[in-house]
Amino acid sequence: MNQLIKVLLAITLVSHTIQSYAAANTNNNVSPAERAKIEEVVHQYLVSKPEVLVEAMQVLQRRQYEEAQQTVKKTQQTAPQFVKALFSQMNDPIAGNPNGQVTIVEFFDYQCPHCVDMAPVMDAIIKSNPNVRVVFKEFPIRGPVSEFAARAALAANKQGKYYEFSHALLSTKQPLSEETIYSIAKTQGLNVEQLKKDINDKSIDTQLKNNTKLAQDLKLFGTPAFFIGKSDATSSNGISYTPGQMDQKQIQTLIDQAGK
Repeated sequence: MNQLIKVLLAITLVSHTIQSYAAANTNNNVSPAERAKIEEVVHQYLVSKPEVLVEAMQVLQRRQYEEAQQTVKKTQQTAPQFVKALFSQMNDPIAGNPNGQVTIVEFFDYQCPHCVDMAPVMDAIIKSNPNVRVVFKEFPIRGPVSEFAARAALAANKQGKYYEFSHALLSTKQPLSEETIYSIAKTQGLNVEQLKKDINDKSIDTQLKNNTKLAQDLKLFGTPAFFIGKSDATSSNGISYTPGQMDQKQIQTLIDQAGK
């Protein structure tokens, strides 16, 4: 099945290339008959050598992997320059031990499936590591509902109930909407009317803009994204950067390394 998917993706890629090439040539006064001939030659070639599609897909995947690795490396090198914004940004929601020796920073989105899967893992990490401080960076990149959920969570932080509410949003089995978000807020004991007022507070606008700017500076390409280091980190201390989902053992290893 995976091979079939790769072939289909390759076909899509090659098809797009053919169309782009044909369109370009059309603009250069290539006749419809000549364009059709070009497309037929390429089509016949691919039919006679279908392995070319798989090879093209493999090359594309290898390039994408290499580019991703280079991005990760650059972010790892850049992270210490932004240690204050990562670890000590004003008004950032914090869970765990506020004075913990090790800090975990997570960029996440409520509609990101991997972020949803990370919710119980992060909860277990917090409960099993009394010396860990967790900073949550709301990074809503999946549309208006994600932004609304992020705003609601930051508004809940003003009532001192950020983590409970945020975790509930990530753990719900219902599709998120304004209605379900307010319903979850009520279940978590929040003052919903006050929440509605605070959602549009200018401080929340600023916080989300700061998070987006920081993510751009760090060249983050998705969620979740984790930065782990000593809480008193400076530009000379090591900060580990890990993009994507991790299991509890992987995070624990990074916590243990940071605590040395």
